[in-house]
Amino acid sequence: MDSLFPDTSDMKANESEPAVPPSQAPLAARMRPKNISEVVGQQHIIGEGHLLRRAIEADRFSSLIFYGPPGTGKTTLATVIANNTDCRFEMLNGVESNVAEVRDKISQAQKWRQLRDQTTILFIDEIHRFNKAQQDVLLPHVERGTVRFIGATTHNPYFYVNSPLVSRSQIFQLEPITSNDLVDLMQVALSDKERGLGSMQIIADAQALAHIAEKSEGDARRALTALELAALTTPEDDEHHMIRITLEVAEESIQHKAIVYDADGDQHYDTASAFIKSIRGSDPDAALYWLAKMLTAGEDPRFIARRLVISASEDIGLADSNALRVAMDAQQAFEFLGMPEGRIPLAHATVYLATAPKSNSAYAALGEAIKDVKEGHTLAVPEHLRTKSRKKLAAESGTNEDALRYHYSHDYEGNYTPQAYLPEGRCYYTPTENGLEKRIKERLAYWQNQLGSSKT
Repeated sequence: MDSLFPDTSDMKANESEPAVPPSQAPLAARMRPKNISEVVGQQHIIGEGHLLRRAIEADRFSSLIFYGPPGTGKTTLATVIANNTDCRFEMLNGVESNVAEVRDKISQAQKWRQLRDQTTILFIDEIHRFNKAQQDVLLPHVERGTVRFIGATTHNPYFYVNSPLVSRSQIFQLEPITSNDLVDLMQVALSDKERGLGSMQIIADAQALAHIAEKSEGDARRALTALELAALTTPEDDEHHMIRITLEVAEESIQHKAIVYDADGDQHYDTASAFIKSIRGSDPDAALYWLAKMLTAGEDPRFIARRLVISASEDIGLADSNALRVAMDAQQAFEFLGMPEGRIPLAHATVYLATAPKSNSAYAALGEAIKDVKEGHTLAVPEHLRTKSRKKLAAESGTNEDALRYHYSHDYEGNYTPQAYLPEGRCYYTPTENGLEKRIKERLAYWQNQLGSSKT
């Protein structure tokens, strides 16, 4: 009987495609861990005593979703689980699979359960690519235990996976692998004669491995691919018959690294978040870096312009009302110029906002007012502020004429006269001492004093 747990190099989305011989598989595929002790990184979930490790070792888990950046070990963990549990393993890809294939895998799982009393692990890579119909087909069988579902995704499952499937799964977030762990992984690959590059005479400088690890940004697959490229393209030293991987070789092997950024996933939101928080934190250098990353990665500049407009009102606000004008002008300038010159006014606005005095007082005040309204503090409009028709009805009902009299501010000196506009004396807006808002604070204090004097 064929092995119930085939090596991952034999797994393929299309059964009609011939399998790649293990010796010809990429280094990253050959070095894929076979057991949990070989897994690099992710000690926060698979370290000794942690939940996932205990579940794997006890073969006690139902449905799992692994969520994290590329190359952090999502598929690896699925195959390790398959190799360390009494289950058969089936794999689908969210991009290439259809409803019929899902039904076929479910049917096979049912037969194996009936004939051999064996549960099937159904691993779905890129589960976020499954449409609603595919996920709906899967859901009842997950609920009944026909299959033990494991999904892998680079997108936040709470946003991109059907909530019923999420609610029935344990979600584990995988973190980028540290540079030190990547260096250790590459050293293992260099010494492993069976799966790695150990049969070749290779010396790798510490600086070279450190550079590859750093530039791989936590992606083990990228690190091993760069290492393999360096090893296979570097000629042997004529004197010692050794392949020497220097820092220069390492730089060449990974120089074409793509920027880790997905236009609709976590990298998109995380980078935008870092951009806005850098502006809020008054760090123009950090803000410019995140702006550069977004622009280089192909982010929609209009999205960036909208974030600048929001930040101008939310974070700078009344401390410098000109910030909103600068942000709006940057947006209009971009529409006029287009790219690449349009990036210049975006940078102009970014630096202006980052270096401007900060105040979120108006934003916070609105939040408090909305909270009051939602919690039922709906106040009646004072009688003197109502429409003429409403005042007429009130007068006919016997309301005091003085209570209905509205004082037109522009008829008075300084365009102000003490008058109540909100019952109960509620206060939402509290100006700061920052920037121009200090003058607003002084003006409000003057008006408040006048209002207080009119009541005494």
